[in-house]
Amino acid sequence: MVRLKKRATKEIILIIGLIVLVGFSIIFDTPIIKFVQECRNSLFDYFLLSITFASNVFIIFFFLTTLFLWNEHKRRWIVPLWLAAIFSALASLLLKVLIQRTRPFEAGVVSVLTILLNEVKFGLGSWNFSFPSFQAVLVFSAIPILNKEFKKFKYVWVIFAILVAFSRVYFGVHYLSDVLIGAIIGYLIGYLMVSLEEKYEPGKRLVERWM
Repeated sequence: MVRLKKRATKEIILIIGLIVLVGFSIIFDTPIIKFVQECRNSLFDYFLLSITFASNVFIIFFFLTTLFLWNEHKRRWIVPLWLAAIFSALASLLLKVLIQRTRPFEAGVVSVLTILLNEVKFGLGSWNFSFPSFQAVLVFSAIPILNKEFKKFKYVWVIFAILVAFSRVYFGVHYLSDVLIGAIIGYLIGYLMVSLEEKYEPGKRLVERWM
């Protein structure tokens, strides 16, 4: 009972902290992203460019799928992993279309790096707005799933996910609130996929049938 109360207290504190952080980021989105732009330098540019290119959806989930395929007992989590990716994409698309927040570089708040300009413009359709950050939703959705079988590697992934989220702000394609809320949405999607797998075992059944 005491442990449950302590856990509940920690969760309440975490939720309150997240609400305060998101509220702070929404209020100060513009000065924050302008400050980040002032911190740009060639070293950070090339480092975060590599993070940006590594956050491609196919690269990420090819790598993670291979990771789970490596061990037969971990393969059941491939289905939740890909379902998390699919629902991340759908949730991001729906929210982008509903909210239609202009990206900071398009609004003239900050500039985008020349090396990214053509790629960014090519990837921006009329539906592709700023809120939320799809990359943030995607990379954070994998954390609860990795926590089930790769607890140590999970921390490496958390660092990678934070860098991916920060790179979106650094390059001026998202506000801080876009990536923070995107990270929360992604984590919740991943947590839901873990819960569904533990309760109904669709991944386990598919592996037993086909692998």
